[in-house]
Amino acid sequence: MRIRATVAAVTGALALSAFAVPAAQAADSGSAYRADVAKIRAELGKDARADAPYDLDVTFSDFKIAKTLKVGTTAPVSTTVTYTMTHAADVDIEAEDFQTGPYLYKGSYTSPDNMLFGTKPATCAATSATTAACTGKIDVLPAEGELLNSDAGGWKGAALALAQNGQDPLAENYDITKVGYADQGGLGGTTVQRASKLTVDASPEPVQKGKTLTVTGKLTRANWETEKYVGLPSGQKVVLQFRKAGTSAYTNVKGIQTATGGALKTTVTASEDGYYRFTYAGITSTAPVSAKGDAIDVQ
Repeated sequence: MRIRATVAAVTGALALSAFAVPAAQAADSGSAYRADVAKIRAELGKDARADAPYDLDVTFSDFKIAKTLKVGTTAPVSTTVTYTMTHAADVDIEAEDFQTGPYLYKGSYTSPDNMLFGTKPATCAATSATTAACTGKIDVLPAEGELLNSDAGGWKGAALALAQNGQDPLAENYDITKVGYADQGGLGGTTVQRASKLTVDASPEPVQKGKTLTVTGKLTRANWETEKYVGLPSGQKVVLQFRKAGTSAYTNVKGIQTATGGALKTTVTASEDGYYRFTYAGITSTAPVSAKGDAIDVQ
């Protein structure tokens, strides 16, 4: 299911509908939960609605999320988000059909390019009569087409709360005017990056001391649209490092740049037994990575 497919029809304020499903159903199936989310958000996003939820007296603060999310081609990525929820005394956050959760949006809050939610609502523990400490997750499912390569980069954090007040969002007589919601953006942010891979091979092996070693490798990153790893554009800065046998720390040898397709090639003079590797610091769109060291036997 592509969240992106419904984003164009839904404003940031209507992101509240992401949790407009019964709690029991949300706990049963993450996939079914997200399918229902898309359906309901599309319905709430229709133009010229005469009815609307009422404003729920809830605000959010202290939104904390990992600085970066590294997403590969198919494996789900989940990150924990914590935040504080402040609410009016008459808002019953213990009700079975009260739900809250964090989400991320790309671009504008009122007209996002894309949004990422969790597969389940957050859990909250009251810290006073009007505040609660909440913990939720953002679940990224790249194999379900949730991301385009252009989505790599900065995302902003948001949170929502929804009080169904006994209304069943899937019922024909669902009365949205009896539903309360709160939705707040600009709470923080993270960088969603394309995961990367790096290889290294030093040859010949073994090698005579003082002779030339040729070190090759390749730098690739996840293509979210094809679900494959592809070479980065030429000119990416990579550092060749060496670790002497019997030690644990790598030291820089030289900096080089990738050629077409992410290819790497350089030469060094063999001096002692140890391990060579390439390391890449990353860029905004692409995660940093270091290759596993390749052992060299110098004779």
